[in-house]
Amino acid sequence: MTIKQLSVFIENKTGRINEVTKILAANNINMTAFSLAENAEFGILRMVVSNVDLAVKILKEARFGVNVTDVVCFTLSNVPGALSTILDLLSKEQIFIEYMYAFSQGETANVVIRPTDVDRCIDILTENKTELLSKANLSQI
Repeated sequence: MTIKQLSVFIENKTGRINEVTKILAANNINMTAFSLAENAEFGILRMVVSNVDLAVKILKEARFGVNVTDVVCFTLSNVPGALSTILDLLSKEQIFIEYMYAFSQGETANVVIRPTDVDRCIDILTENKTELLSKANLSQI
């Protein structure tokens, strides 16, 4: 089970991230998870949102570069070593992770990953009884 993630390309300029969040808010779109990475010239705001199609439309209308990517989300216990165990499983099966971000809440941690082989990654996680998250699960967190 995959989730659609938006990657929004943002100039390294004061107020640009706020512009994205205001556009989403004005259209009643919630960001469930997000990460911001930057280089010298621009940032990449990766996010899981409540309405992908509308978010893409309105951000493109506002002249932001937007890509949609499939990512895998899973939950695990928020204890030392839990993530390492999952990453070991994927590594042993030669699943390369391009990037990841995570957030924890109490006893659980939620992780978003972009593996090079999404389908195989899902198979491995499912075989090892890892709880995969859907868009519906994320909206309840």
